[in-house]
This record gives sequence, structure tokens and C-alpha cells, in this order.
Amino acid sequence: MSHDLSIAQNHALDLARTLMVPVTLFKVEGEIGVMPSAEYDGDEDAIIHEYDPFAYGPAH
Repeated sequence: MSHDLSIAQNHALDLARTLMVPVTLFKVEGEIGVMPSAEYDGDEDAIIHEYDPFAYGPAH
């Protein structure tokens, strides 16, 4: 978990592109986390953003 949103956003997008699965960036109790969207079963209001690697252009 992290406290820095910009670092968490960069890691979330990198993780989505590495795993080639959508990942969810969420905030719980003041900390920010990221996990594959298929595994996230937390509060919908805690979601900051979902990163889908297929929604963005090529990595290069």
C-alpha cells in the first residue's frame, strides 16, 4: 500500500500492462492499493480508477 497517489497510479498502469489484465486502484483507511480487478471485492466507493491495458495504445 502507498500514500502517494501519483506513484500508485504509475504502478497500477505498469501492473495492468505487465499482467495484461484490468487492475483496480483503490483507497482504504488513508492508504492506496492496487490489485487485479477480478480479485477486488471491496467497497465500490473506495475505487479511484480501473486501468485496462487494452484501453490504451501500445506501450512503445
